[in-house]
Amino acid sequence: MIPIRSRYPLAIALVLVLSALPAAATTVRIYVTNSAGDSLHVIDAASNKVVQVIKGIEAAHGVGFAPDGSRVYVSNEADHTLDIVDRKSGRIVKQVPLSGRPNNIAVTRDGSKIYVCIAENDGGLDVIDAKSMKLARTVALNGRMHNVYITPDGKFAVAGSVRHKFMSVVDVATDEVAWRLDFDSGVRPMTFEAAPDGSTRRAFFQLSNLNGFAVVDFAARKEVARITFPDELGGFGVAEGRVAAGTPSHGIGVAPDGKTLWVNSHVANAVFAYSLPDLKPLGHVELPQLKLPGRDPIGAIPDWLTFTPDSKTLYVGNSAFKSVVAIDAAAMKVVATIPVGEVPKRMNTLVLR
Repeated sequence: MIPIRSRYPLAIALVLVLSALPAAATTVRIYVTNSAGDSLHVIDAASNKVVQVIKGIEAAHGVGFAPDGSRVYVSNEADHTLDIVDRKSGRIVKQVPLSGRPNNIAVTRDGSKIYVCIAENDGGLDVIDAKSMKLARTVALNGRMHNVYITPDGKFAVAGSVRHKFMSVVDVATDEVAWRLDFDSGVRPMTFEAAPDGSTRRAFFQLSNLNGFAVVDFAARKEVARITFPDELGGFGVAEGRVAAGTPSHGIGVAPDGKTLWVNSHVANAVFAYSLPDLKPLGHVELPQLKLPGRDPIGAIPDWLTFTPDSKTLYVGNSAFKSVVAIDAAAMKVVATIPVGEVPKRMNTLVLR
């Protein structure tokens, strides 16, 4: 493993299914789960206004979509269910009972399966059949699973465990574990970089107690580098409780065009950007802060990010301030602040054609 330090603001990116989305789209919606409430807010990316509120899902964690945009899938921590929502009406049409308390979710590229992380000590991935809307099976991973993602080529579901410090790669075709990689710290959000042939080249992982990210060579199945943010950009995260919780950095993604990686930092109260594939630091964007008399400023606690399919705008959830900011990626500046619900965290982008 080769440690890397940068003299400049470093940034990481989170990856979603956006790499598969077309750049030309008629309507783009940003879905925001409010983890301490009972609702999701839906933002129109053209106006940066909330255009829908989905109610009745307490402690929503992850959110995903059917490929045709007809359904919204939400993991419900309060009821231990995967809630299936009719997108147009915002009504819950079915709650699928799960094997335990869910965390994040991922939908296969063909829409046939929804993988749900089960946050139990002997947990794994629940596999929901989208056609029958039933739990088909549980892939045992023997750990408390937190986040799951589909790789850019659609071949694998990759799930990480914070408590048990590993990530497992599951073959989507067979639902069998293909391989596993252990870390010295808990595995938190991750994102992926595609190779020119469409295969998965690298994975970028946020780890517990790391104000930065780890780089994994996906084909070689090993960690090859760690990048940390500059020490001079700090001062946040302690009063907010994130450093003590071992979460100095949370939220990462590769832009849909594959040219940049963006990464949140609680400690810097900022999102950092890097060019790909060379991981050259491009700068950072400062996030909102609250200034009160007689105390240090309070940071936004940025916990997630997502992109528009043209890669021009990214959205960062400010979990401390009940808001989401829209950032102009080229100008590297906040262009809008959108009020949402209590403790906004996971977000995802839906493109409607």
